[in-house]
Amino acid sequence: MPSVANPPGGNPMSDLHASRVAALVLIFRILRWTVYACALIVLILLLHKSAPPIVSSTPEAAARVEQKFQDVQQAVADGQPATLRMDETELNSYLASHLVLPGGPASNPAANAVPGNTTGGTPNAEQPTMDDVEQTRSNVKDVKVQLIDDRVRAYVVFDVHGKEMTLQLEGKLGADNGFLRFEPVSGQIGALPIPQATLEAAVRRMMESPENRDKLKLPSDISDLKIENGEVVAKYQ
Repeated sequence: MPSVANPPGGNPMSDLHASRVAALVLIFRILRWTVYACALIVLILLLHKSAPPIVSSTPEAAARVEQKFQDVQQAVADGQPATLRMDETELNSYLASHLVLPGGPASNPAANAVPGNTTGGTPNAEQPTMDDVEQTRSNVKDVKVQLIDDRVRAYVVFDVHGKEMTLQLEGKLGADNGFLRFEPVSGQIGALPIPQATLEAAVRRMMESPENRDKLKLPSDISDLKIENGEVVAKYQ
């Protein structure tokens, strides 16, 4: 009786196992290179510097703000309520003359003062410390602010290990029990948008952090702060 020969092609189970292994290896390689590609795209978007907004600043506008602060302080000293208004040009002019940034104008006694505080350079709970100023000097390279209806949009250039990056934040300003309140609307780092949930969580942690509470405290005579019709409106009492 003739014997039955082994089927050609070897063991079918072994061939099936080899095919599955080859498929898994291929999938792993595709996933790995997909992750690399996504990481590269994210890095490119993060490092892409967004174009700065077109804002104007003049010494005359900065001088107007200084005079407005003096007028408000005089009214408060006389026991009268007062309202201070700053438009976009005045705000950027004031920031340009008071922020201590690398390559910027030299600091002056008023540069470290909180708006509305007339104590000059004397440290107090309502003023940034020298550590805060030094941290700003070492990281932030430029700040520009736009006032859009009832929102503020900040454009910040900062340094990360020698590489300049940009941050844009837009939201609403307000006062809450004597502290500055910021409600984010949108944000992006470089050309990469920040997810709204992530943005809100980050801002909430920042504003609720114990080490930041004193920095967010408003001068005691400011009762309200908001953006209205493209202007910063601060009410004093």
